[in-house]
Amino acid sequence: MPSKPFIPQPNFRTAPEDLNKVERFKLESNMTRGDMRADFRNADANDIQADTEQLAKSHGIYLEYNRHAKGGAKKDWMYMVRVSIPGGGGFDAEKWRVFDDVANRFAVNPEGRPSIRLTTRQNIQYHWVKKQDVIPLVQAVASTGFYTLNGCGDNFRNVMGCPLSRYSTVFDATAWARNAAQYFQLPAEPHIEVFEVDPNHIRTPDEHFEYAPNLLNRKFKVGFGAIHRDEQSGEWLQDNCVEMRTNEIGVAPIPPGSQEGDNARVDRFMLYVGGGQGEKNGKPTFTALGKPFGVVTEDNLLKCMDAIVAVHQEWGDRQNRHWARLKYVVHHFGVDWYRERVRERGAEFEDSDGEVGDHFKGPGPRMLHHGWQTQPSNGKLAFGCYIENGRLIDGGNSGGEERLKSMVTHVLDTFAGIDVLITPNQDLLFCNVEPDAKDDLEAALREHGWGQRNGQAYSTLRKNSGACVGLHTCRLAYTESEGFEPELLDQLDAMGYGDLNESIGITGCERQCFRPSTKTLGWVGQGPDLYELKVGGSEDGSTQGHALVSDGQWYLRRVPRDRVATVSAVLFDHYQANRNDETETMGQFHQRVGPDALIAHLKGNEKTADLMSKSYDAPFIPAE
Repeated sequence: MPSKPFIPQPNFRTAPEDLNKVERFKLESNMTRGDMRADFRNADANDIQADTEQLAKSHGIYLEYNRHAKGGAKKDWMYMVRVSIPGGGGFDAEKWRVFDDVANRFAVNPEGRPSIRLTTRQNIQYHWVKKQDVIPLVQAVASTGFYTLNGCGDNFRNVMGCPLSRYSTVFDATAWARNAAQYFQLPAEPHIEVFEVDPNHIRTPDEHFEYAPNLLNRKFKVGFGAIHRDEQSGEWLQDNCVEMRTNEIGVAPIPPGSQEGDNARVDRFMLYVGGGQGEKNGKPTFTALGKPFGVVTEDNLLKCMDAIVAVHQEWGDRQNRHWARLKYVVHHFGVDWYRERVRERGAEFEDSDGEVGDHFKGPGPRMLHHGWQTQPSNGKLAFGCYIENGRLIDGGNSGGEERLKSMVTHVLDTFAGIDVLITPNQDLLFCNVEPDAKDDLEAALREHGWGQRNGQAYSTLRKNSGACVGLHTCRLAYTESEGFEPELLDQLDAMGYGDLNESIGITGCERQCFRPSTKTLGWVGQGPDLYELKVGGSEDGSTQGHALVSDGQWYLRRVPRDRVATVSAVLFDHYQANRNDETETMGQFHQRVGPDALIAHLKGNEKTADLMSKSYDAPFIPAE
């Protein structure tokens, strides 16, 4: 049988006889029930059956194992449990205490230290969970009004929304994130039955999306951007902290235009469709930013989103999971075709190429919300607190002096009225801080070891950068990411690059959970201590990075860990020496000079020439 050409060839609107094994599991599962109830109560096995493993993802549960245990063929099984936190929260002291206690009871690493992991989708993850603790963990979390349902699996994932916008007088992205999450929530009854969750804590909404018996084709992601008014100029500022175009649907608020004062409010949105950052090695897959779809009014927004998801549910590939995301439908049929299918379902919107008059030109930059900001709705303050790689743990990842897990509980217990939200950069945003408590709050953070690394204040490059969890707690990872990122940033800081307003993203595999291809430099795990370089992304999140390719050849696919800092430094030096001026970002520079110039420079540099002597057949990269 001849091999398929190295281009995506999805099986759209898949016929029943072509359904893959996962789709058949889902069809036979009675809406994600399957044998989960018995399987999670089976004390004779620490793992779960293959079909249960697939279904459990929709309930926020991943089967993992200790990657460093020396047990031969017998694996030390454990679980990762992910909680859906629409818009990042927020949490008052009472709610946070539940999450902190859950970590103390159920998420303790082999060194005996509990932790909470914040994610780039504003979730909370618990690692190192034992099988007997999964059910009580799910039950405890549900008591807070948050839950693990929709945490993973082939459904609408945690809905992102700018956390700072919660206190906007113009548009609250977190409220819309909660609305959308509720509407696209999976049916609650299976979750209640399997995990014996109190039905007072979760229910199926009266108005909701109609999931097919086999759910969606793959995960479906949505991000709501925000808009702020500049305090000095009065101009509207777009805020793309959620990197909305990396999602299946990105929602950008359109500025109110000439409306002024207290009456100004957002009532129209630009939609983007077809984004996605995951790839699959050995398959012709690709990363993509969402394409402009249309302008929709607020009263039509949810219906339009429903139709977009429903079209994908009908048309998306259910035979090949690596081609099952929305981006492959959009890439193959085009945006105009997709608009027609959405209108056939009764949705109303205006076509748009991504611009609206003179006052909307795009989603805006990737604001990180670090430091102090004023909340427009009440005049109180918010403080963006950088958390390296989102890991809240006492003793740091390397057993250092930071006590970040205790810090959060202490701040919420000490400062009355404060709440906290999770940001899309895996950080925290402390909100409702009284202006006269500003210094005391910073002091409380410093008392817990926050604010410095190796005796120096966190560098700009470090605060812009980050990593996924990587090898220790993810079965998909080939190599370190969370464990490597601090080491790499230490090296680059020591080499003098810490002041650069650029970013580095690291992931342990090509699924790219930290979205490294949209950062200035992306390093993607390809094997034990080996990383692929992605270039063309930008700190503001406006461009899509790809592998370094020219003339059908793929360079720097497998860079050894101990050479990553060197390659990064060579690229930083090249940018600083050849940029047009200080306003040209490194992403803009790479886009302008193109891959051929970068390849020539790396081949001609004695520090990288040997790495450039080997190349591979180029991967599939879609035409823009």
